[in-house]
Order: sequence, then C-alpha cells, then structure tokens
Amino acid sequence: MKKSRTNFETRFWAVDKKRSGLQLIETFFQFNDLTASKEMLNNIMNYAIKRNSWIDEDPSVIYQFHQAVRSFVRAGYLIHLKEKKRIAHAHLENPSPWVLGLLSEKEYQNPLLVFKKAFKEYSVKEFDYFMSGIVYFSMVMYDNLPERNIVNPYIHLTKMLDAAHLILERRGKRVVE
Repeated sequence: MKKSRTNFETRFWAVDKKRSGLQLIETFFQFNDLTASKEMLNNIMNYAIKRNSWIDEDPSVIYQFHQAVRSFVRAGYLIHLKEKKRIAHAHLENPSPWVLGLLSEKEYQNPLLVFKKAFKEYSVKEFDYFMSGIVYFSMVMYDNLPERNIVNPYIHLTKMLDAAHLILERRGKRVVE
C-alpha cells in the first residue's frame, strides 16, 4: 500500500525541495514583509465586510498574496506539528505593550502557543475557506453577508504572522550569539 503525502503547495514562493516549517516561513518573509502582509490582510478583510465596494488592488497581487498566505498556514501547521522541541522559550521581564502587538504575554514568551490555539480551533482547510471567502467578498459587490464568522480566523491569522516573525527573530539572534 502506498503511503500518501500531504501536499503543502508551496510552489508559488518556494522551490520544490522538502523543507521544514521554519524554512518555509523564512521564505514567506523573504517575499512578504510583516507590516505589508498584515496591511494587505487588513485591507482584504475590510473590503470583504463592506457590501457596496471592492478592493482597489490589482487582482494578480491579491491572488499571489492569497497563495502565499495559504502556504504560510501550511508552514505554520508544520511548525505546530514538528518544531516543538527546537524553538526555545524567551523569558523576558514585563515586555512593552507595543512589543506584544496582538499576542498575550504567554504567547510572546512561547509563540508556538499561537499555532497550537489556531489549529485547535480551525483546520488548514478552514483557513483556506476563510482566505478564499474574504478574497472573493473583497473583490465583488454583494447583497448577502458571508455565512460564517470571519473575524476569529482573521485574528488567528494575524497572530500567527506576529508569532512566526517573532520565532524567526529569536532564531536569528540565537545564530548570532
């Protein structure tokens, strides 16, 4: 019997080599800045909620971002599954609220909690459905609201972006030290 493999569809921004979740996230941030990614996600979300307007961005840019975020979610899922032992916890005294962003202090200390909570509540397919939905609703005018709660996956995705960037920052500092 053949063993089936999970396809993580990273072909849009990564080469076809087998990579770890951290390498895939590092590649994501090489092509997408954290601030720009959060801003694009926020714009798509805002226009998805507005009924009588659509986003003023080039559809190809939105499609590329959609594909990159889908791959990012899959890389986050890989981190959630396999990278538990490698990522060290940072014990910092009272971090500033500006540094925390959307993360709680516990999540700032251990960014893997963000991925654990997100994938406990939503599957990879549900994140795909969310991204497809907000991209669709941001690009057309519509009469009906989206049928599901689209705020919670948005918050989880934003927190995952922050946590992944924090993991890469800490990983880079460890290499330098």
